[in-house]
Amino acid sequence: MQAKIVRLDKAVELPQYHTLESAGFDIASSEDKIIKPKELVLLDTGLIIQAPEGHFLLIAARSSLPLKKGLMVSNGIGVVDRDYCGPEDQIRISVYNFRDEPVEVKKGDRLAQGLFLPVDQVEWIETENIKDQSRGGFGSSGGYTNV
Repeated sequence: MQAKIVRLDKAVELPQYHTLESAGFDIASSEDKIIKPKELVLLDTGLIIQAPEGHFLLIAARSSLPLKKGLMVSNGIGVVDRDYCGPEDQIRISVYNFRDEPVEVKKGDRLAQGLFLPVDQVEWIETENIKDQSRGGFGSSGGYTNV
């Protein structure tokens, strides 16, 4: 499988899988930035990526990000549609500094990981009711049996 990529800054390294069985490839910051305590920022990656046909790019935090940097990906994950790949569609990582002191991010710091996942679009079938029995509403899986 192949994906197209544009490096807006040729000094930015191409994303890499770090082991033969890595699910995700690392995505790094392309800028130096000091993130103030409790501040939310968008960090440039210097990359425009087009997912392979029939796929989208999922962006998630690296598991070490909170421990090593005191940062979290602010929206949990990012979904990058295949058609988000125009000249101004740079991948950016939204991070939040949850510490009480500033956090320094340097160009090349690996902050997120990307995964290409298949995507299907559905055709909606509108109906009056899907099922006769309710589970009891949000958060109500306890005690429900489907036997």
